[in-house]
Amino acid sequence: MRIWLSLALAAVVVVPAWGQNLTAEPQVEAYKKIGDVELKMYLFKPAGHQASDKRAAVVFFFGGGWRGGTPKQFFNQCRYLASRGMVAMSAEYRVHSRHQATVAQCVADAKSAIRWVRANADKLGIDPNRIASGGGSAGGHLAAAVALLPGFDEKGEDQSISSRPNAMILFNPAIDLRKEAFREDFRAQRYAELARRFGADAKALSPAAHIRPKLPPAIVFHGTADATIPFAQVEAFANAMKKAGNRCELKGYDGMGHGFFNYRANDTSNFVKTMRQADEFLVSLGYLKGKPTIEEFVGK
Repeated sequence: MRIWLSLALAAVVVVPAWGQNLTAEPQVEAYKKIGDVELKMYLFKPAGHQASDKRAAVVFFFGGGWRGGTPKQFFNQCRYLASRGMVAMSAEYRVHSRHQATVAQCVADAKSAIRWVRANADKLGIDPNRIASGGGSAGGHLAAAVALLPGFDEKGEDQSISSRPNAMILFNPAIDLRKEAFREDFRAQRYAELARRFGADAKALSPAAHIRPKLPPAIVFHGTADATIPFAQVEAFANAMKKAGNRCELKGYDGMGHGFFNYRANDTSNFVKTMRQADEFLVSLGYLKGKPTIEEFVGK
């Protein structure tokens, strides 16, 4: 199976038909327009939220190999974090199947998304200094890229407004796009096809190649049996982050494959576990207060 099909599995999510929390609909705003393409932000707000509030916020980026996928992948994570008091968002970005976008253009859109949120902090009722990025697979790459990669800013945007998040929540992220970071079979059979869509040098696009001190704190969730993005790739990233003096918590899930964290109505166990740990991470940063309520949220 081609790599983009494997990565796209991370974008599959079952939207439940039950539970008040799990059916909340987002507010939709356009955050960027490129030619005829308008990119949307899907916002979930806490009950009673007002523009005068200064809530912490999170912006999620969906998976799908930079080729496909949908913001709906992270709607349930957003719903939960909104129920806990954050303004939680899921961002649309250009992808190859719909817009012939390169990975470099995906990064530019992700940076635009964070910049838009910070520029509109007063209107959105958020604290511009407490904005987390999040995402899975290719979206995990984008969530890390906005924090670590220099450049890739959209021309014409006000770069005095930072596109860098204050924290990262990464689910099986493609953290290193250099050829040597992948398994031997993938390097031999599939890497060339993926690299043709990069739109920039692999090192320039790899968060793992840009680790330095004073980066935003991160939590990373990854399955030890992930056949798409090797566990060793994220383990090396976490170790290098800590060696540089950064906070980086790696949560390895034994025997789990790619996309294990997604909400599935028939088995919410990994969704519950990952969101409990993400919640605790956010509490430690002062983004949330109190104990996680994820079991109540899913009705367990």
